[in-house]
Amino acid sequence: MKITDVTVQRYAWPRPKPISNGKYTYVDVSLNLIHIHTDEGVTGIGWGGGTASGQGSDLTTVLVDYFRPILMGEDPFNYRRIWAGMWLPKLVGRRGLSTRVISGIDIALWDLMGKAVGKSVHKLLGGYRDSIPAYIAGGYYEEGKGLAELAQEMEENLSLGAKAIKMKIGGVPINQDVERVRVVRETIGPDVKLLVDANNAYSAHEAIEIARKMEKYEPFWFEEPVAPDDYRGHARVARSTSIPIASGENEYTRYGFRDLIQAEGAAILNADAQILGGITEFMQVAALSAAEDLLIAPHGAQEVHVHLVCAISNGLLLEFYRETVDPLRMQIFQEPMRLDSQGNVPVPTRPGLGFTPNYELLERYRVG
Repeated sequence: MKITDVTVQRYAWPRPKPISNGKYTYVDVSLNLIHIHTDEGVTGIGWGGGTASGQGSDLTTVLVDYFRPILMGEDPFNYRRIWAGMWLPKLVGRRGLSTRVISGIDIALWDLMGKAVGKSVHKLLGGYRDSIPAYIAGGYYEEGKGLAELAQEMEENLSLGAKAIKMKIGGVPINQDVERVRVVRETIGPDVKLLVDANNAYSAHEAIEIARKMEKYEPFWFEEPVAPDDYRGHARVARSTSIPIASGENEYTRYGFRDLIQAEGAAILNADAQILGGITEFMQVAALSAAEDLLIAPHGAQEVHVHLVCAISNGLLLEFYRETVDPLRMQIFQEPMRLDSQGNVPVPTRPGLGFTPNYELLERYRVG
């Protein structure tokens, strides 16, 4: 089997209302689908590679075109050689959009390999467990969304089977956010895991202050309290609170995670295969983390990460998005994911990643 072409299709659609976290506001949703074609008619599909609209969209296409010659004629099962050929730090790589495009290409390679042999990616990677507990991500700031609306969102999450939920902090003054945390805890009760996520909004001093004020509400973790490159700040916050620190969604490659781990900045690592370098690099990060007895709870893309977190011994939780974050979340793929009554998600057994894009729907939103 040889690779004959690599293409990308870009899509974007609006949210009903902009949503905000501690640092950023999102007005639309973007999706890039990278296709790797072969001479045997098997096509691998990966999603990732930066934004589909606005800044970076043209560069995504340029980078796919740049990497194409490295893949042409290659056996897709030589995925490590392909990865090494793309990740050349003198020209591209290390961090940012180029590594995200490498990630999308690598994810497509794994989807292709699974389809070629009739096995799920989960099985190709070792198949440690068949399902994983999930948390529903949400609790964003929105215009007109007060404490009552926040509580209503959490009640809806519980009705979907959630046994863990995540909310945003860092977008309003500290005491207002502590009040939001109180309302969510009272809404979900003492037995549902409550995760809080600051998206790098705080200085270390501010993060320590809010952590101490939140402790009585027993958060399961405090995610990205400070800037992603502030490893010492992560460690300062971790030493100051009983709440476990989670971080890593903005980290790149095994080298970045090595530095975060050595700084003792997080007990839980939110590795994201769409960002850090793909599935190939994710598995190296997972092994590095296992050697330190650290847990992995991936950030983003539940369709990709359900395979990965179920394939490793140190997997903890799966992040799960619903229509409150993305209005098309349950329509993008022909095989929508749902939580079971215990708040778990089973890993798909279909070949590859096991998800088929709903191209008919997506065509309405194609931007490139």
